[in-house]
Parts: sequence; structure tokens; C-alpha cells
Amino acid sequence: MIGVVVVDDDFRVSGIHARYVARIEGFEVVGQASTVETAVQAARELQPDLLLLDIHLPDGSGLDVLHRLTGESGGARPDAVVITGARDLATVRAAMKLGAVGYLVKPFGFAEFSERLTAFRELHSRIHSLGPAAEADQAQVDALFSVARPTPVPQLPPAKGLSAPTLALVSEAVRTRDLSAAEVAEATGISRPTAQRYLSYLVREGRARLELRYGTAGRPEHRYRGAV
Repeated sequence: MIGVVVVDDDFRVSGIHARYVARIEGFEVVGQASTVETAVQAARELQPDLLLLDIHLPDGSGLDVLHRLTGESGGARPDAVVITGARDLATVRAAMKLGAVGYLVKPFGFAEFSERLTAFRELHSRIHSLGPAAEADQAQVDALFSVARPTPVPQLPPAKGLSAPTLALVSEAVRTRDLSAAEVAEATGISRPTAQRYLSYLVREGRARLELRYGTAGRPEHRYRGAV
């Protein structure tokens, strides 16, 4: 099993990502952290194979976690997939220079998340099958790099004014059950109009489906359920 530590300052989002990990074969969450300090401590004590690393943390940047772990271990540290709302090229380049094996921009669905972790699992498997003392030829090197950089899953641009954490919460609420906008609002702690706006976006993006439930009288009830 590939051990994962989830690092995110929002415990609700961290929980969503942990549940996503649990749905993918070959992975298990061994810890969660919400700050740079707790992430570094978790990496030291739990020795995970992979960090799912947010950039914006209360006491610094997720990139600080990579800096510190690399400095302490002489370069031997967990791999990292950056999961963040940060889209600026400076942050992306910094993550690349620090050796991040993936970069996933919020908001996203389970399909995009699974695609990144599945690619990492394949990379992890291939490297371990070669052995630490093996010498790879050019074809093997090219194959490893192609696995590490899978073809991105196409995504629609997020609607203006949407919050990535809130979108993730609404998406998770309807992942395995059909709910009305009012029920989603109650489950996530947001207003009904806000829930309706996020649900409509998920339906347009193909990440949720709308079903009409007809009663004995009156207008049909709108019910939403995740499409993944």
C-alpha cells in the first residue's frame, strides 16, 4: 500500500481528499495535517510515500514543507502532489523545481483526482520493479517520464465567484446520494440559493446529474446526485 499524508488547512476539504484516497486501490491515508509544522512532523514520524500538499497553510506555504524535508534528509523525502487553488506560474514553477510529481488545481472532481493518483501508483510501481541499483536505458527513462505526466483530463473553467472549498463540499455531499438543494444547504452549512448555484454548476460541468421526483401534486422536486 502507498501511504499518504493529506495536508490542507481546511479540515472539511482534507476529509474529502482522504475519502477520495480511500476509493483508489493501492492507497491508504496514514495521516492528515493542517500546517507546515504538523506536515513536517507527520512526514518524519509516519514516513509516507506521498504528500497531498496544499500551498496556502496558516504558518507558511506547502512549498516550505518540501524545502524543510529535503534539507533535513539530504533529498530523500516523500513524493508530493500539490493540490491547491494557486494558479500563478511562480508557484507552479517553484513546485516543479522542488520535485512535485503532480499539480492539481482546485476545484476538481474525483475523476481528475483519481487520474493523478493512478499515474503516481504506476510510476511508483515501475520504479520499485527496477530496483534502486538498476540502470535504465533511454526507453525506460522516457516511459517513466510519460507515466509521471499523464494527459490531463479536460475541465471546464470554474464559474466566476465560485469557491473551491465550497464546491468540493457540495460535490462530496451529492457524491453517493440524491439530495435537494435545501438538503445540500443543511448538510454543508451554506444557504439554499448558494447551494443551488453550485449544484447548477456541477450539472453544467457534467459532475452531477439532475433528477425530477414527482409527487402526488404540485411541481416536481429537483434532486441532485454526483455523476462520478
